[in-house]
Amino acid sequence: MKNKTRCAWVTEDPIYIDYHDTEWGVPIYDDKMLFEFLILEGAQAGLSWITVLKKRDNYRKCFDHFDPEKIARYNKNKIEKLLANPGIIRNRLKIESTVINAKAYLEIINTTGNFSDFIWNFVDGEPIKNHWKNFKSIPAKSSISDALSKELKKRGFKFIGSTICYAFMQAVGMVNDHATDCFRHKEILMMSK
Repeated sequence: MKNKTRCAWVTEDPIYIDYHDTEWGVPIYDDKMLFEFLILEGAQAGLSWITVLKKRDNYRKCFDHFDPEKIARYNKNKIEKLLANPGIIRNRLKIESTVINAKAYLEIINTTGNFSDFIWNFVDGEPIKNHWKNFKSIPAKSSISDALSKELKKRGFKFIGSTICYAFMQAVGMVNDHATDCFRHKEILMMSK
């Protein structure tokens, strides 16, 4: 495991290694998982992804396993309880945005049928197969993440800027941004539809 070449952003932290080796960049089409990643990427804003990864299990417990119907009904009392929970990032705007985003997510489901098709439509239903030689070549955002951010904001989502959208796209496999020398680059390419 240690002798494999990985993307340069991966540290020696076993949580980070496992996330990189098993999750990051794998195409996800499940509505609920896409919602979870969208919320976690927003929670990460201004912080490192490892901070969120270490709190992900707590997020799942505190936010009803990212059930958008339950989250959309959270009231002020529930938000105050979440703000007091050290197992998550205790930022009022981020927590309140999760409730707002759950409502916006449900509206997309009601109008389009499912979230996955809505999201994946931005890349024509297929992962973008990038071939970055090194970590420094990978952009922080793209014209597609700009368009995704703009559309999500138009639909009422919060904490959803273009950089967050691009990180989301990387995480859920809408783009393969593993560097070409990373052992996962080819594996992810073979997973694509």
